[in-house]
Amino acid sequence: MALIERFQKTTDVGYWEGQIPMNYIYTVGRAGEKFFREIIAGKLFGARCDSCKITYVPPRTYCEKCFARLEDSYVEVGTKGTVHTFTQCYETFDAIKKKEPSIVAVIRIDGTDGGLVHWLGEVDFEKVSIGMPVEQSLNPKRIEKEAFSTLSILNPLNSLQGCCGGRGCSPFATEWVKGL
Repeated sequence: MALIERFQKTTDVGYWEGQIPMNYIYTVGRAGEKFFREIIAGKLFGARCDSCKITYVPPRTYCEKCFARLEDSYVEVGTKGTVHTFTQCYETFDAIKKKEPSIVAVIRIDGTDGGLVHWLGEVDFEKVSIGMPVEQSLNPKRIEKEAFSTLSILNPLNSLQGCCGGRGCSPFATEWVKGL
């Protein structure tokens, strides 16, 4: 059959009946492993390309611009960032409707060329804005205890309130609190 010909019946296409057994293990990769190990230690790390002057968060194995190897160029990045974009989430990860919607935001980490998708808490949706400063407070004891099974919330700077108040949190078991 030529490339431009179309199938007339879906049964003309080969298919497999039944189940296809698949065994696999998902890993976070070398850069991801460093990232998560440092979070457990209470630090947030990125990968720095000195040639391009780019700091990737989360870290990458290679620079996307010059393809330089970055595995030996991990740097600790600050805990402050800004809201890059945000939205409301009305369902859990399991598609269960929430009693109250939560806010999901992309947080750009200051001084880096990357960011994290994370819950934003302790602020009303109407008060969230693009460019709003936030700060992360890593809690290594909580991270080890919860083993990334629950999530924590990012809070705007200047809020001294606690974590998620039982609404659910991020895989980093971190808190974002208002500061200066």
